[in-house]
Amino acid sequence: MLMTTDIAETSNTAETSNTAETSNTAETSNTAQTSNTAETSNTAQTESSGPRDTVFIGKKPLMAYVTTTIIQLATLPAVSIKARGMSIGRAVDVAQIISRKTENAGYSIGKIQIGSETLESKDGRPRNVSTIEIEVKRK
Repeated sequence: MLMTTDIAETSNTAETSNTAETSNTAETSNTAQTSNTAETSNTAQTESSGPRDTVFIGKKPLMAYVTTTIIQLATLPAVSIKARGMSIGRAVDVAQIISRKTENAGYSIGKIQIGSETLESKDGRPRNVSTIEIEVKRK
């Protein structure tokens, strides 16, 4: 908005065209602010839609997933750890760290499901990717 006022104040020769430009700029910035606000509120609704009982394992450090899972277990009775492909080993490590290192807290490994998903590779051919889902729960 400051930029809009600066444009109107600096050019006094063509007031009509500057006024039109100023109003267009103001409308554009108002529209941009409105859409940014809408995006932010949508994101907030998605993030706060309820407790998340699933931790998806990826390429972050191992302890990031352990911490996330323990935080979720503080409020939920059970959390599901899911991974596929090369991340399966990391998911098993997360579950083992939680169950073995926090024996005093009373966490145990529940149901374990393995399977495969068919994904389309970069060249367009279908390929199977292994998946695992490990349930960690309070005793």
